[in-house]
Amino acid sequence: MRVRIVGMSTSHRSLKRRARCATALLAFAAVAGCAGVPVGSVPAPSAPPAALAVADAAVDAAVRDDAALDQRFARWIDDMRVRARAAGIDEATLHSAFDDVRYLPRVVELDRAQPEFSRTVWDYLDTAVSPQRVAQGQRRLAELGPAADAAAARFGVPASLVVAIWGIESNYGANFGDIPTIDALATLGVEGRREAWARGELLAALRILQSGDITRAQMIGSWAGAMGQTQFLPSVFLAHAVDADGDGRRDIWGSMADVMASTAAFIAHSGWQAGQPWGTEVMLPAGFDPGRADGVLRLSTAQWATEGVRAADGAPLPEVPDAAILLPAGARGPAFLVGPNFRAILKYNNSTSYALAVGLLAQRIAGGAAVQAPWPRDLAALTRSQVTALQAGLNERGFASGAADGLVGPATQAALRRWQRSVGLPADGYPTPELLQRLLAP
Repeated sequence: MRVRIVGMSTSHRSLKRRARCATALLAFAAVAGCAGVPVGSVPAPSAPPAALAVADAAVDAAVRDDAALDQRFARWIDDMRVRARAAGIDEATLHSAFDDVRYLPRVVELDRAQPEFSRTVWDYLDTAVSPQRVAQGQRRLAELGPAADAAAARFGVPASLVVAIWGIESNYGANFGDIPTIDALATLGVEGRREAWARGELLAALRILQSGDITRAQMIGSWAGAMGQTQFLPSVFLAHAVDADGDGRRDIWGSMADVMASTAAFIAHSGWQAGQPWGTEVMLPAGFDPGRADGVLRLSTAQWATEGVRAADGAPLPEVPDAAILLPAGARGPAFLVGPNFRAILKYNNSTSYALAVGLLAQRIAGGAAVQAPWPRDLAALTRSQVTALQAGLNERGFASGAADGLVGPATQAALRRWQRSVGLPADGYPTPELLQRLLAP
C-alpha cells in the first residue's frame, strides 16, 4: 500500500535546505539594506547559527508531524481493511480501493470550515431558482424526454422535481465534484470528528466498487463523500440507486436514465405522495398568529381554509391531509402551505431553504408561477457569532435553545418564539439583528 498525503509531502532534506537558504537571504537583505553600504562591497553574510538552529527545529517539527500523520493514516487504512474483509469485501476490491489511497488535507479544511456569514432564504433562492436555471431546466427536461418520463411513471415523482434536484445538486451535471470518494471518506475517517459515519460510508463505497457499478477512478464527487450528478452518499446509493437503462450497472455519473430513476426512487422512498403538490404559496388572514407556523401544527387544507388561508393565485387549496404553514422569512415574508411531499424533499437535504428551492424550481420548470409575495429584503441575516449570542441569551433567560452552536434549528426557533410571546412580539421564530439587540439589552 502506498499512502500519500496530497499537498503536504516534500523531502525532509529539501525542507531544511529551503529553510537555511531563506534565513541566509534574510540576513543578507538586512546588511544590504543599511544606508551607505554598497551592496557589491560586502560579502554575503552567512545566517547566524542560532537562526539556522531555529529554522531546522521548525522543519524537524513539521517533518515529525507529517510522519506521524503518515503512520496514523496507514494504521487507519490497515484497520479498515480488516473491518472490510470481515464484512465480506474481497481482496481485489481492497487492492483497488486502498493501494494508492491518499490523505487529502483540503477535505479536512473544508470539513472544519464554519462560515461566519449566512445567507437569507431570498438570497439563496435568487441563485438556486434564477431565470437562467429555470430556462436551463426546461431545456434539459425536454432533452431528457423518455428517461425523465419513465422515472416519473415508475416512481410517481414529477419529472420536473427530479430535474430540479439535479439542477440544484450539480447545476445539471456541470459540477458534481472531482474528488475521489474513497480518498475523501478515508480522510474524514482519520480526521476523527465523524469517524463512525465515515467508516460506514466507506464500507458502502467498497460494496459499490465490489458490485461493479463503477470503477474507483470514476467514483468521484464532493469533498464530503456525496457522489454523482445528484450527489448520493454511498449508503444512499446502495439503498436507492436504480439500473434504469438495463446495462447491469447503477451509474449516477454517466447514465441519465439511472440518474433520473435513482433520484426519483430516493424521493419516493422518502414518503412522496403521488398526486399531491410539494406545497403552495398562500395568503394568511389578518390577525393570523405566526406562532402557529411552527411546522408541528398540521391540519388538512380544508381546515386551514376555514380559518381564512387562501392560495396566493386565487385557486382552491390543493387537498393535503396534514399540511403546515411555513414562514421561511418570518411574519413579513411569503407564506407557504406544505405537506408530506415537502417533508420528503427535506430527507434529501434537511434544510428548509433547500427544500423550498427544489419545490419552487420544479414549479417554475413546469411552467408555474414564481413567488408572488415580496421578500423582506431589508432584513439582514445574523452571522454565526450573532446566532451564538442569541442562543446564549435565550438560554440565560430561561428559554432553552440547546447548545449555543451558531446554527438556527427547531430548538432555537421554538425558544425564540417563547421569548417573543413573553415580550408581546409576533412569535414567528425568525431571528433578526433587531431581535438580538432587544434580547441582549440590559
